[in-house]
Amino acid sequence: MDSDGRTRAALEEHWRASELGDIDAEHAIYAPDAILDYPQSGERFRGRAAISAQRGGHPASRHFTVLRIVGSGDQWVSQCVITYDGVPSYSVSIMEFADGHVAHETQYFAEAFGAPEWRTALAEPMPGRTIAKA
Repeated sequence: MDSDGRTRAALEEHWRASELGDIDAEHAIYAPDAILDYPQSGERFRGRAAISAQRGGHPASRHFTVLRIVGSGDQWVSQCVITYDGVPSYSVSIMEFADGHVAHETQYFAEAFGAPEWRTALAEPMPGRTIAKA
């Protein structure tokens, strides 16, 4: 398996472990000194232990659905739906790898929103979805 294949497999395992609640496997992808940024809240978590602790302490029931993983080399992006206590949050995770581990991740979150009526004639539903109305 080539380097990109190994990285994709590691990302797939990361998200699978996230869904299963396997904290150790979920965080094995991170370098010991990795950084995780949440731009919307301004938070930075420094180190695998801090990243794992903040996720492991999350009080909500969480579920992860991976929509797409793209990347090559040291830059990878995962698009996911993370459901917290039944409420979906759309997430984009940008991971920068060094020496086979995530050195820096920036994760963006967005709530669903309804489409305005004026766009109805221009849009079609995404696969497996219905268009939410504003």
